Amino acid sequence: MNAIAPFSSHEAARQWLSRLAQTAVAAVHPDSLLPDNLPEPPKGRTLVVGAGKAAAAMAAALETAWQQRYPEAELSGLVVTRYGHGAECRNIEVLEASHPMPDDLSEKAARRMLEAVEGLGEDDLVIALVSGGGSALMTLPAAGLTLHQKQQLNKALLRCGAPIREINTVRRHLSAIKGGRLAAAAHPARVVTYLISDVPGDDPTLIASGPTLPDDSTPADALAILERYAIEVPDSVRRHLVADTSAPRRDDAGFARDEEVVLARAADALEAARRAAEESGLAVRVLGDDLEGEARDLGRAQARMALTLQGEIEEPLLILSGGETSVTVQGDGRGGRNVEYLLGLFEALKGAEDIHALAIDTDGIDGSEDNAGAQFGPDCWARAKAARLAPQDYLARNDAYSFFAELDDLIITGPTRTNVNDFRAILVLPRTA
Repeated sequence: MNAIAPFSSHEAARQWLSRLAQTAVAAVHPDSLLPDNLPEPPKGRTLVVGAGKAAAAMAAALETAWQQRYPEAELSGLVVTRYGHGAECRNIEVLEASHPMPDDLSEKAARRMLEAVEGLGEDDLVIALVSGGGSALMTLPAAGLTLHQKQQLNKALLRCGAPIREINTVRRHLSAIKGGRLAAAAHPARVVTYLISDVPGDDPTLIASGPTLPDDSTPADALAILERYAIEVPDSVRRHLVADTSAPRRDDAGFARDEEVVLARAADALEAARRAAEESGLAVRVLGDDLEGEARDLGRAQARMALTLQGEIEEPLLILSGGETSVTVQGDGRGGRNVEYLLGLFEALKGAEDIHALAIDTDGIDGSEDNAGAQFGPDCWARAKAARLAPQDYLARNDAYSFFAELDDLIITGPTRTNVNDFRAILVLPRTA
């Protein structure tokens, strides 16, 4: 990445931040991750299953690397990804389904995966390719529950402001495939799971709700989360959570030969950005790869930090953070958590000179819109004022997408086919006066 320093114009800073984000995303793409992490071929079959926004790209990278290293060893299988996130594979079937709201194809994909692993033996190998988004893309309701019930519950969970670890805890205990159940169905075959983490803390059991990994949460934990956010559920859902004992235990013998490998995480994207910035001569402060909380509140807090630091520095400073914020939806506007974070930051900066910012979802889709995120510079405050755009009004109706669309400051990349969640960068230049 070529240095652009000093930042002689708003456009130069904007382009530099945009390239920095591209560097971060490239560092966590499956193409560069799978070739060095292949398992040995088994005596029997090798079957691939998987779900998530990166699942198709992971499958394509696996196929290529597998053929190069083990040209005589066959592999086959199927993975499911979000509509538009597919990739070309020869032997692994790529299915597409809906995200963030599961549809009937999400259910069909999950059923087909369970059917595919049935009857495998000890000499067989299952390679599971798991990434963020897999919870919605591979949805199979537990016995006695319906897809419609899961859709309604999923909608309520996404709107209530709950962190992803709590959302996925509920999902696991209402599923016939998550929470290790897919691996349990595959045993006695060995299961090797490759993960691209989109969850703060990188707990493998939380990524796509852990279809191949049992966890220590209980149905009672799921019920407590629903009660905490005052989410009403049908009697059938409540009865299931009270009585269910179907979740595999972590100490079940079938999991003894299994293995999981986290290929990429938010920390890797931030590290790539940090190295690139330091090569450009910038000082870098990384606030963490697991930041959570209300998106707009985090933006406001980081605005205060940037303003304080600007008064202390003599050279450009880059502030980086990752993780997954949440949005408590109260309005009827458009936008995901990254543009909401960015609008909170923008409002709090109030046009401060020489501060630029960018926030994207590394999968290329912020929420359910067509943008990855947005960015702004010091000139945007005057442009917003001239266009009579009041940030507080757009925040009140959760309409950050429309705000940045009016300024032509949305970032639209299309699907990146990877996913380590939020990437946020604030470029703070010393005050000029």
